Amino acid sequence: MKKCLIVTDYQNDFVTGSLGFPKAAYLEQPIVEKIKKYRENGDEVVFTFDTHGDDYLSTQEGQKLPIAHCMSGQEGHKLYGRVADELTDSDMTFTKGCFGSDKLYEYLKSKQYESIEIVGLVSNICVLSNAVLAKTAQPNTPIIVDASCTASFDNKLHEAALNVMAGLQIEVLSKG
Repeated sequence: MKKCLIVTDYQNDFVTGSLGFPKAAYLEQPIVEKIKKYRENGDEVVFTFDTHGDDYLSTQEGQKLPIAHCMSGQEGHKLYGRVADELTDSDMTFTKGCFGSDKLYEYLKSKQYESIEIVGLVSNICVLSNAVLAKTAQPNTPIIVDASCTASFDNKLHEAALNVMAGLQIEVLSKG
């Protein structure tokens, strides 16, 4: 049985763009290493993309976070750095207009994995949301979040998110 790695929203706008923060860039190397390890083992790697359109500022999220980001077709929407080089044509990708991906949930529900690991950005928003969806889709599959491969612009929210995930029986690795 295969394992699955979900690379969540490791996009330019979350690393160096409109919502970028310094800790995000430090995740590039460990995420690349993890992708390579999964591929070497014949496991699956999937990617999510936070995706917004011209109407973003009129959405609920846009009203609460009025900073345009991850606009479809723009540079900020693309994967960041060497992580972008790891994307292959055979990888499943999921665009999502909000924090969690209903299409990712349906995809995971249709599969069976030995484990599902989630890395990327932002720990207290999209990583947390998709970890909960993965746990819901496959309640008896170990769901893993490596704390060294995720971060937040707010360290208190990052730590809180890791604690919440651990409380939801999501295995949190490398927690300080």
